[in-house]
Amino acid sequence: MKYIALHTPISKREQEILTLIAYEYTSDEIAKLLYISTNTVISHKKNLMRKLEVRNSAGLVRVGCERGLITHHQQAMSVAKSSN
Repeated sequence: MKYIALHTPISKREQEILTLIAYEYTSDEIAKLLYISTNTVISHKKNLMRKLEVRNSAGLVRVGCERGLITHHQQAMSVAKSSN
C-alpha cells in the first residue's frame, strides 16, 4: 500500500505554479508570467510531483484539487504580480 504524504508542505511559489498548471499554462508561459526560467518551472514541477507523489501533470491537478491546494486563478495572478 502506498502512503500519501499528507504533511509534506509545498511553498507559495509551488502553489502558484500548481494553480497555473491547473489553468493549462505551459512551462514556457508560466516562466514568462513569473519572470523565471523554464528550467526553474520544470524544477518546481518535479518537486511538486515528488512531494505529492504523482507521476504527471494530471496527477498534480487531481491531488491539488483533492487537497485544496489550487487557488482561484485571479488570486494566483495577483500573487504572481506582487512577488516580482
